[in-house]
Amino acid sequence: MNSAVIQPSPKEYTIVWAIVCSILLHGLLALIIPNMKLDDVKEPEVLEISLAKKAEAQPPAEPEPVQPPPEVIQPQIQPKLKPEPKPVIKEKPSPIVQQTQPVVETPTITAPPEVIAVKPAPERIVPTQTVATPEPKEPPPPSQAEIDNATGRYGNALWNAISKHKKYPKIAQMRGWQGETIIELELDGTGKIKSKKITQSSGYEVLDKQALEMVEKALPFPTPPEALRNSNFTITVPVPFKLE
Repeated sequence: MNSAVIQPSPKEYTIVWAIVCSILLHGLLALIIPNMKLDDVKEPEVLEISLAKKAEAQPPAEPEPVQPPPEVIQPQIQPKLKPEPKPVIKEKPSPIVQQTQPVVETPTITAPPEVIAVKPAPERIVPTQTVATPEPKEPPPPSQAEIDNATGRYGNALWNAISKHKKYPKIAQMRGWQGETIIELELDGTGKIKSKKITQSSGYEVLDKQALEMVEKALPFPTPPEALRNSNFTITVPVPFKLE
């Protein structure tokens, strides 16, 4: 037959180990306690108490003089001064004036001083001097040589202005017409045209009309020289038409 093995429970194991540990602990204490040496008990020390001699009696100290308390200075209260009475001024009685009759003085008539009439002296009239201002002198008129020189220079200036508008008529180019038109211009001192006319024809009416149109398109003319500004003047301008 198989016998069953009963294993102890955990609680039984704990109890067994506790018993074993307790036996070992008691055995260890039995070995250690006999070998221990206890120190001798010390006797308590005896305390000696000696009484000190009483100190010699000292003479009593002289009492300090008691100083009187400081006097309390009370503030002096000045008595109120009574206002002095104002002196009473007695009015003196006005003296009694007796009315007396006024004394009428007779005026003394004195003669007025004699007045001497003196004729006033006639005032002196100082003649004022008139300073004559010199009249500005007119500049001398230009000489004929200066006029001719200015006319030549101004004629060239007019031709430069007119030639900018030169246009050869087509019909004259086709037919080979050529010529020179001379125009006489009457101008004032500012360069404005007073009148214009053809003094020499080119031989073709078309060319003459073209010359006059060139003059109209060149307006206004430049200012003339100073020698020509005093009066009107005439100048001739040739206008040539040539086929190249």
